[in-house]
Parts: sequence; structure tokens; C-alpha cells
Amino acid sequence: MIDVANIRKSIPVCQRMVYLNTGWSGPSPVQVVDAIKARLDYEMEQGPTGAEVIRRAQEIREDARQRVAALLNASPDEICLTKNTTDGLNIVINGLPWQEGDEIITCSLEHSSVLVPSYFTQSRHGVKMRVLPMASNEPREDILSKIEGAINDRTKLVFLSHIEYSSGLRMPVNEIRSMTRDRGIWMLLDGAQTAGHISLDMRDIDCEFYSIPGQKWLLGSEGVGALYIRQDMIPTVAPTQVGGRAVVHYEEPVNIEPNIASMDKFLVSSTSTALQAGLVEAVKFIQDAGMAAIEERNLDLASSLKAALSDIPRVTVGSPMDRQSSSGLVTFNIDGVEPESLVSYLWEQHGIVVRRVEYPPSVRVSLHFFNTEEEVATLVEAVRQKAAAG
Repeated sequence: MIDVANIRKSIPVCQRMVYLNTGWSGPSPVQVVDAIKARLDYEMEQGPTGAEVIRRAQEIREDARQRVAALLNASPDEICLTKNTTDGLNIVINGLPWQEGDEIITCSLEHSSVLVPSYFTQSRHGVKMRVLPMASNEPREDILSKIEGAINDRTKLVFLSHIEYSSGLRMPVNEIRSMTRDRGIWMLLDGAQTAGHISLDMRDIDCEFYSIPGQKWLLGSEGVGALYIRQDMIPTVAPTQVGGRAVVHYEEPVNIEPNIASMDKFLVSSTSTALQAGLVEAVKFIQDAGMAAIEERNLDLASSLKAALSDIPRVTVGSPMDRQSSSGLVTFNIDGVEPESLVSYLWEQHGIVVRRVEYPPSVRVSLHFFNTEEEVATLVEAVRQKAAAG
């Protein structure tokens, strides 16, 4: 069982406000920020290129890869540290061998980090982008039926979020994978709303590509994330930005052996070891609490919020109500109240941090394991007052 009171002591923002916006960026625990500060101080005092400083940087990077791999049930050789989710998604979609007429299947609920790279792939390579209309609470059987109906002999990639940022809808990725596996169709999943939020297992999902951030549900910092590419698919993805690690070795001026089979080929230049040290501590923090317990708590909090909001006149919940399709993200609206106005009201009048999502227009609440039943009740009462006031 998660010791929520003790967890909250490590997250200072919990003492200042009702923070319900982890799906945008999670509040970092003290341990994460201390690790970042300690590394920056170390580099300042010892010099960034001292032999011991460099050795320790290599250890931190490898530790981060190992911990992300364990979180995803993957091999460290299948993990590349990135800047964020979008960085990883771009590495994959821009590095795949496209042919004119290939098709990408995605859906209308997607984040711009899925839709915009798909659009540019369409314009650059003559690929067709098929955007399937989906409701914010689309039933699983309807999702599967729509995707099955869209697949044809030109389908090359299914590109979706595992959890839709716009409503918290959890996509039935295992069932979708069953449709694509034997047809030679690749699956690229945006994990922006999953790592640290729900249990993940790359061996179970068996997708080719999965990209995650460090700053959301993992409670790390901005500027660091990770990309998973299944081992057999690494040679298929060509690096579109290249540096020294894109080759195995080279002899001046032109005798070059490219690096084909290692994730290192995607590493372009120096990165922040301090942020990677923070990621190590963030993953530790999550794993110490236990991913299975975190997922269950997030779902419990979301279920109680959705039930309470549904009882308030003029309030409509947009997220799925069934547990299998749900997550810790909950979206809702008050009839006649603009979402942006409601977000401002909740902060200015009640000290509650949530966000507006654009499509479908709504207010989104992110409930993570450090949030409490009392905070859910505070939000519900604030919404009740606003709905009654008109």
C-alpha cells in the first residue's frame, strides 16, 4: 500500500496548492531536484571534462538507460535517451523507409506531436495520413472496428497515443497490435501519458516503437525522455540528424563505416548529465512506490472523481467511465462555461491547478498517486459551486 502522506512530504508543491496537472508536467520530488543540483555543482567544482567527471557521466547515462529499460521491460540496448516524447517520435517517423502511397493510421484525439509529424511525412513522401474520427470516450469495440476497417495493403504504420491526452482514453493497444503483427504493419506509440502512470511491458505489447517523457507522470524534469525501438527494428530506422556516434569508426577523409544496429546512432551531441541524473532519481521514486499500486490508485481517484462530477447538474464528463478504458486523466465541462474560464476560476478562487484541452474543448484533471481523496473532494465542491452559480 502506498504511503501517500510520506510521498507528499517529498513533493513540496503539495504543501502549496492542489496540483492536478501532472499530465502536462509533474511536480518533481526533492530527490530529483537534489540530484540535478548535485551534478551541476560537481561539474562546476571539478570541471566538466575532468576524467573522473566524464567517467561518472557515463555511469549516470547508463544507469538512466538501465532504469528506463526495467520500467518498460525492455533491454537497455533498445533504449535511447532523448529530449522528450516528441523527440523520440520524430526520430522514428522521420527515419523510417517510406514509399509513395504508404499509409499511416492515426485518430482525431491525438496530440499535435502525433498529427503534425504524420502530416509532414505525408507531404514529404507522398504518404497518406488517415485520421479516424474518435469520440473522447469511444468504446473499445468501436475503436477496434474503425482501425480494422481502415487497414489495407498500403497501411505501413499505426501511430497512436497509448493514453489519449485529450480525454484519458486508454487505447486497446494489445488488440490493435494483434491486427497489425502478421500484416507487416509497424506500431509507433506515443507514451507521453503512460510512463509512471500505468504499468508498461514492451514484450507484452510487442510494438516496434515507444516514446516517453521524463517530466510528466515520472515526475522528472523537462528536457529528458527516452525512446524504445525493438531490437530487430533498430537497423530499419535511419538517423536523420547525425554526429560521431552514427558511425562505428571513420578514417579521414571518407572511409566511414556507419553505425546500423545500435541506438547510439541517434545521439547527436552532448546532453545534460544533470537532467539524466534527475531521471534516475525520478524512476527510482516511482519504482519504490510500485507501478502496479500507482496504476490502481490513479484509477481509483479518477473513478471517484468521475462519479462525483456526474452527479452535479450541468456537468458532463467526457472521459470513459469503464475502468478498462480509463486512466488518471479526467475531462469534463460545465454547460455554458468556457473551459479556459473554468481553469482560471479553479486556480484563482480555489488554488487548484488543471488545464484546458483543445479537442474536444474541455477541462482536464490529472490524478496521480500523490493526490488525495480530500483534493478530489475540494475540486468537486469547487465545480459544484461554479455550476450552481451559472
